[in-house]
Amino acid sequence: MTTTTSSTTSYHRFKPWNVGRIVIWSLFALMLIVAPMLFKSSLALTMLSQIGYLIIICLSYNMLLGQGGMLSFGHAVYTGLGSFIAIHAMNLASKGSLPIPLVFIPLVGGLAGMMFAVLLGYVTTKKAGTTFAMITLGIGELVASMALMFPEFFGGEGGITTDRVYGGSFLGINFGPAIQVYYLIAAYCFVCTAAMFAFTGTPLGRILNAVRDNPERVEFIGYNTQRVRYFAFIIAGFFAGIGGGLTAINFEIITAADSVSVIRSGGYLLFTFLGGATFFFGPIIGAVLLVFASVLLSELSKAWLLYLGLVFLFMVMYAPGGVASLIMMNLRLAKFGKLRSLWPSYLGLAGTGLVAVLGAACMVEMTYHLQLNAALGPVMSFMGASLDTTALSSWFGSVFVLLTGLGLFELCRRQFRQQWSQIQEEIEHQIKRGEAL
Repeated sequence: MTTTTSSTTSYHRFKPWNVGRIVIWSLFALMLIVAPMLFKSSLALTMLSQIGYLIIICLSYNMLLGQGGMLSFGHAVYTGLGSFIAIHAMNLASKGSLPIPLVFIPLVGGLAGMMFAVLLGYVTTKKAGTTFAMITLGIGELVASMALMFPEFFGGEGGITTDRVYGGSFLGINFGPAIQVYYLIAAYCFVCTAAMFAFTGTPLGRILNAVRDNPERVEFIGYNTQRVRYFAFIIAGFFAGIGGGLTAINFEIITAADSVSVIRSGGYLLFTFLGGATFFFGPIIGAVLLVFASVLLSELSKAWLLYLGLVFLFMVMYAPGGVASLIMMNLRLAKFGKLRSLWPSYLGLAGTGLVAVLGAACMVEMTYHLQLNAALGPVMSFMGASLDTTALSSWFGSVFVLLTGLGLFELCRRQFRQQWSQIQEEIEHQIKRGEAL
């Protein structure tokens, strides 16, 4: 440890250890370990397993979108094909034709994803921008259409099934119980997350950021931008294949409709963006949101895709940096001691916004009930209350709640905007004062 002293401050540097980073990664590992001990239900364990491999997939996608500026509509191709190769390898291993333990099956999926990225990525990365996005969309549709053309490989509409319990157990571990599968996924999640974070600091990762920001400048200093994109594409395909292999182990069934479809690729794009593509931890948040939306929200309402689309719309308009950017902005406020003064405004915005959302959701649910559940009668249950969808009072009440919430929200928003501008000016003054000193 060395101590550096200046005329104004004294601080400590720990060389070569980065204490803050060690603490964060230790907390991440601890969270993965204790999560199933805190949430013990079978549903919670299933969701935790899905979150684990989706973190790998979303981070691999962000290697293209956030770090390389490559908008891909076909990332599910490499995840899905990795899943199919992995599940075929599991079936061969269970028959004794392929001597490979289950713990290495995700690596088989990763190598498969990398192989297909090598084959398809060379063509895909020839272009950038909108052309790249259209090529990935075309390749995604091509692979999805091939699912019915090659039923021996894709299993047709029924998909391919397997049994993850094969061979002898090791120290009593045969990966039959879901908890054992979770810890296998958690181990891969931690290692792959650390590896992808390490990639951001490599020369290839740095030059990939430069290709994203200014490709002409990169070419001017002598780099081949297509080759940089190609290498990053291959690495992203490898980690996507690992996530696909873990998917095969977790579900023991893989279908083309759920694994290589463009809808699946769109889900990775949507939630990586919602989490925050410009921050490394953003896709981790996106993976958590993806599981909660697909498992919980889809069970609560048939209109969940409508709500999801509206959330995405508002995030694009008002928080394009995703949830991670909102977190970082508030951490900046906390750093300068300004966060506490904003709590009343945050509570006001949250409360009035919730009132408006309840009014809008009530109208949406009544509309869906009339269209889809008319045979069940006009009465529906919403937030513990019984509503008659044919009565004008229900509709007028919903409109009143919506308009009241919007009006109060607008008043809180104007006050918050003034307070936010004042706080930002104070922070800028503090920064300039510190620089002057």
